[in-house]
Amino acid sequence: MTIAKVRTPLTDPEKVFHYTDLQRTKPTRENDPYDYMPGWGNRHQSEVIPGTLPAGQNNPQANRYGLYTEGITYSAFAAPRQVNKSTYMYRARPSAAHGGYNKIESRAHLENCFLSCNPSVQTFPGLAEWRPFPLPPADEPTDFVDGLHTLAGSGDPNLRQGLALYVYMLNASMPGRAFCNIDGDFLFCPQTGILDFQTEMGKLLVQPGEIVVIPRGVRFSVNLANGQKAARGYITEVWGAMWELPDLGPLGGHGLANPRDFLHPVAYIDEDLHRPFEIVNKSNGKYVAIKQDHSPYDVVAWQGNVVPYKYDLTKFSSQNATSVDHTDPSVNTVLTAKSHDPHTPLADFIWFGPRWDVASNTFRPPYFHRNSASEFLACLYGKGLGRDEGFLPGGASFDGGHTPHGGFGDEYINEMQLQVNEPRKILENQMTIMVESSRTLLFTDYARHGCGTLEKAADPKAWDKLPDRFSSHPGIKQLLQRVRDDKAAAAERLAFYHEGGIAGPPLPAA
Repeated sequence: MTIAKVRTPLTDPEKVFHYTDLQRTKPTRENDPYDYMPGWGNRHQSEVIPGTLPAGQNNPQANRYGLYTEGITYSAFAAPRQVNKSTYMYRARPSAAHGGYNKIESRAHLENCFLSCNPSVQTFPGLAEWRPFPLPPADEPTDFVDGLHTLAGSGDPNLRQGLALYVYMLNASMPGRAFCNIDGDFLFCPQTGILDFQTEMGKLLVQPGEIVVIPRGVRFSVNLANGQKAARGYITEVWGAMWELPDLGPLGGHGLANPRDFLHPVAYIDEDLHRPFEIVNKSNGKYVAIKQDHSPYDVVAWQGNVVPYKYDLTKFSSQNATSVDHTDPSVNTVLTAKSHDPHTPLADFIWFGPRWDVASNTFRPPYFHRNSASEFLACLYGKGLGRDEGFLPGGASFDGGHTPHGGFGDEYINEMQLQVNEPRKILENQMTIMVESSRTLLFTDYARHGCGTLEKAADPKAWDKLPDRFSSHPGIKQLLQRVRDDKAAAAERLAFYHEGGIAGPPLPAA
């Protein structure tokens, strides 16, 4: 008689093979206190007070409770329906009630002009690797505004084309302060520390292993969740494009990041709406701020599709080779941002997490390669992917386009000798993300010098780890000589037909 094995739910999201190991009946982790609306590409609606949203129209002559109508458009007014983005908000006071724009001082290192004419940014000719970026000292309060640092990018937000990569390090919340990115969409990827996002549309709790996207023009505050002393993570910003789900092609209707797993906030308003606020705007890569005497988080109801959303990367439904050969990393794309070239994305946000490896008679790790894309990798937790034995969480690495690269770790090098054909779980208890772009990335002075954690441009021991086994192979010199002899003999045989062989019969006389 077979005895059923009791399945015990796991409790640590960083130790699961997949989110389903938690055996949760809710779509959120246990420590997430908020409610969300699931789906992708929807026009959601939400109300703090039921019945606040006007029925049958967007801008009534008089809203309930004396609220003001305020619209936010993301796309051109006449954009096709499938890409037309807008949201209507019904709020206590309109955002237009403010005291004007002024420049502010900040300890952030921002750069958004990634054109060759800008002497402040340069390419990395090859490879680069950073140790964990430094968290701010406890005696130096640093919020998101001051803790944002640009690492690299391509293009310019003024042209509505390109992208930028950032790292944020903070140890303070943003009471009385909000942020608005006028340039592009922010994709946050926390590495350490749980963040409590407050946005005009509601609240989202985001922790390592999750991502959150804040659309261009939406105001938000980045706060430390209860019990958190500091936080660090990465941001990918896209200009002139929006994050989308990749097409699935032959996979069919399901797989990779499934639409139902994206979660949107529900309406929420501050208890005290009458307090001073500073709204910091990032416009063309520069900070300007406006001051107002009321909270920006006074939206009692909203409806539309310009809405922040979050996604738990442990829910990713990975696909892979089930017979032979290594699948390209594009099969792990969570979100993609299109470029003007329909065949080449501006950026792909890619997941490398726990999965089965089952390919037979195959060198299973990524083979040594020279991709056309620029690749920025960051380890969120565990033993991350890298050229060595795995770089530390909080660090990052970069491989430039057409730069030869691959793993130099012992496990990687010894894979050929292991001859493993048995199914195995790989990348357990870790998560690594990669931002892959068709653009050539230019790096800021902060990334090259200011952060103080740039470790190396290449592995100086690569020659030792990658010996030339071909030249020392037994009998290889004799084989090469045999090849030369065979080629010479073949050339001699062919010369007979081209250099004076038997002449054919003469042509008949005219």
